[in-house]
Amino acid sequence: MSSQKFVRPIFDNPFLNIEELPNDTIKRQPEPLTQANFDPNGTSLVISKDVDLDSNKKTWMRIYVPRRIIANHDDDKLPVIFYYHGGGFVFFHVNSYGSDLFCQQLSEKLDAMIIALEYRLAPENRLPAAYDDAIDGLNWIKSTQDEWIQNYADLSNVYLFGSSSGGNLAYHAGLRVASFSDKELEPVKIKGLILHQPYFSGKNRTESEEKLKDDPTLPFQAIDKMFDLSLPKGTLDHDHEYSNPLLNGGSKHLDDMITRGWGILVTGVSEDPLIDASRNFADFIEKKGVKTFKLFGDGYHVIELFEPSKAAVLFDAIRDLISATKN
Repeated sequence: MSSQKFVRPIFDNPFLNIEELPNDTIKRQPEPLTQANFDPNGTSLVISKDVDLDSNKKTWMRIYVPRRIIANHDDDKLPVIFYYHGGGFVFFHVNSYGSDLFCQQLSEKLDAMIIALEYRLAPENRLPAAYDDAIDGLNWIKSTQDEWIQNYADLSNVYLFGSSSGGNLAYHAGLRVASFSDKELEPVKIKGLILHQPYFSGKNRTESEEKLKDDPTLPFQAIDKMFDLSLPKGTLDHDHEYSNPLLNGGSKHLDDMITRGWGILVTGVSEDPLIDASRNFADFIEKKGVKTFKLFGDGYHVIELFEPSKAAVLFDAIRDLISATKN
């Protein structure tokens, strides 16, 4: 791995000065939010629509499909990728600009249906609320009569994909699903997880966290603060099962993932404080016997949200995972 230095984009980084407010909330600056693009006669290569999940929890999903499958009335069934956005469990939304653009790319380049989840944020709703919402989403596609799901989704070919804290979410949602009986989610079948620069950390600092403690995108005080805000009340430190997947030898449900033949893709980049935690996790599950795919290279945390062209190698790795696990 090279020691290349990347020029970081200038942006209003909410991670740097998190202001807590009374009643278990934080100050969030307004951000531009996108609308779904539901015009099948337009020019974009991907169209999207929003669907309600749970009105009481204010959760919902944005579904993306390649335009050609609707415009051409194709009978193709698409692999389904649930996408969970990043933001330390406390920031951003499914319709944030970066997330929406990334999901459009994902649908176009992988020729897949993307279902992006608007999950509940902390500290108003601490973990495991977001994990619960992910399971709600899977139960929704299991039983919905939604036209797009009925006509275009291959429910036997489903993947859970998350970036940063979304990677953490994808992993813990995956553990829950792995613990279910074989028939509990039928006809939905999970084939693998995509943990993109996952938000894992613990009480003891990794070498990359120490080396990159003043990282302009994700300094370690932000890593700590967002876990302080998102882990359950009363948590003593960050050696918690939600933040440190290696704790006590890892989850017993990793064995269930192995039994089901799931593949797990884990990624990391050189200038990300989380890279050592990601690499340690990937090595750990590989030694456990999980079908493990690794993508480690140069870059900074969630570089593809700022430089979309950098996503090409990630998309190739996801394509390889789908090819290796679809049967």
